[in-house]
Amino acid sequence: MDIDAQRLTRRYGALAALDGLTLEVERVKVLALIGPSGGGKSTLLRVLGGLEGADEGEVSINGTVLTAEERQLLAWRRRNGFLFQQFNLFPHLTARRNITLPLEKVHGRTAAEAERVADESLERFGLTAHGHKLPAQLSGGQQQRVGLARAIASGPEILILDEPTSALDPEMTAEVLELIGELAAGGQDIILSTHEMGFARAVAGHVAFIAAGKVAEHGPSGELFAAPKEEMTRRFLSKVMRFA
Repeated sequence: MDIDAQRLTRRYGALAALDGLTLEVERVKVLALIGPSGGGKSTLLRVLGGLEGADEGEVSINGTVLTAEERQLLAWRRRNGFLFQQFNLFPHLTARRNITLPLEKVHGRTAAEAERVADESLERFGLTAHGHKLPAQLSGGQQQRVGLARAIASGPEILILDEPTSALDPEMTAEVLELIGELAAGGQDIILSTHEMGFARAVAGHVAFIAAGKVAEHGPSGELFAAPKEEMTRRFLSKVMRFA
């Protein structure tokens, strides 16, 4: 996975969530975004995933240049999978239908194809017995596993995860992180934001520390965690790793 983001700016009124952010990485399988809340991680994920266009700057991923043109962003979104802090499942649809519906309506699969892929995905994530249930009948960890199954059902080029465990208790967090780790080990390209530093250190090949809408520092995960170069990175890691 190659990412070339140059001088990205994304404003919401007077707030610059991204403020001239630049990030260049090459041949990375898993990129983790870390840093303080409100620093711009989620906004960067949305821009990289094509969910939003940047107000200024340029970005290309794997040779695809992303523009602010909605048709181009839609085409890029269809190539990727997404999982966010909230589960974002359709509450009136079963777990199985939450997977089949996007496959049919967004990716053009036939109903039979969508059902086959959904059943394979549910089995892969240990959810076969829960496919008929509505989200309200599932635990938080099960809902997030359904969301993950839906995100990868289409065979995404990149899996984009925004704090995928923030709404889960410790046991469910470990369960979901293990599944994400298995996907990474299987070769899935992943960009994620996370406050789980041990997970980022173990699974990510590259880590970017983001604060105040900029990349303050980035590098191979082992190097950044072992010897951060910037003072703000050192202060952040000294706090969050204290009890890790």
